Amino acid sequence: MTSPAPPGPPRPTSRDVARAAGVSQATVSLVLGGKWHGRVSETTAERVRDAARGLGYRPNLAARNLRLGRTRTALLVVPALTNEFFARVYTGAAAVAAEHGFGVVLYPSPDGTGPARDPFASARSALDGVIASSMAADALDALHGADVPLVMLDSDPSAPGPAARVNLDIADGMRQVARHLLALGHRRFLHLASAVDTWTFTARAAALHEALREAPGTEVRTASAALDVRAGREAAERALGLPGPGPTAVVCDDDILAAGACKAARRLGLRVPDDLSVTGFDDLALATAVEPELTTVQLPAEQVGERGMGALLAVLDGRPAQPGSLPVRLVVRGSSAPPPGRPRP
Repeated sequence: MTSPAPPGPPRPTSRDVARAAGVSQATVSLVLGGKWHGRVSETTAERVRDAARGLGYRPNLAARNLRLGRTRTALLVVPALTNEFFARVYTGAAAVAAEHGFGVVLYPSPDGTGPARDPFASARSALDGVIASSMAADALDALHGADVPLVMLDSDPSAPGPAARVNLDIADGMRQVARHLLALGHRRFLHLASAVDTWTFTARAAALHEALREAPGTEVRTASAALDVRAGREAAERALGLPGPGPTAVVCDDDILAAGACKAARRLGLRVPDDLSVTGFDDLALATAVEPELTTVQLPAEQVGERGMGALLAVLDGRPAQPGSLPVRLVVRGSSAPPPGRPRP
């Protein structure tokens, strides 16, 4: 008969850490719970962390969560799982969550950009908060009624409801596109707009048209399409095939539509960028997969997720979320050039 293995050494406790660091158990809880800023000195906090590492101390998260009434779980709601932007948002949110002992559950709206079904029906008490990215105006009706904090990403700053909001400077991104094309000499534009009714696309359209109105002699056509390459190609073909002087630049609401516009140009016998410049928005992997590579606006998607999770943690701790919009930048590549008849700079 095999004898049972002798019991191992007892697990160190917070009392052991406090004794080793020469502080109280309350101080240990503050430091290891990440709530010591402004209440404990940096020197003391480092001494507590060193003592915990030296003892191999691991906090009992299950007991702590029961005590706090939290599950340390956040829900990230996105319009779709097929878009690379949202995958990168999730990566950023999950990285910050892991640093604080949280998990992130990814929840796509079943109808893409339509109303999300209520994910709280069977798990309402299993969430500490919700982060929602780039959702349609009516998509979050069910979420607003849930008794958990809501953080909105890439959403209308004037809309009521969320406990915190994280936005990109979308309007500035489109202004950068307009300035770039105007400086190259373009005056006839096609705006290939997303047919999706969300704040981010409304903001892109408003900023573009405002910037172009300020330049004398500009003409702008608008065509809308669903967010896929085929729809973008078909909409661009129709718009570019209209009678009269055609556009010399196509400004697209995202890179997927821009890829469709490039295909439309080839079918119509137009060369990009010699006959037609095309710009995108988002800087997805697709932007460098097409030829020529897309001039586009780079969005820091991972930072959006990081800031969103940070905002939720701040709300849960009773702190204000970090203010301000995240900057975006134009990346100039081969798909934009002066219009026909104008020399390249």
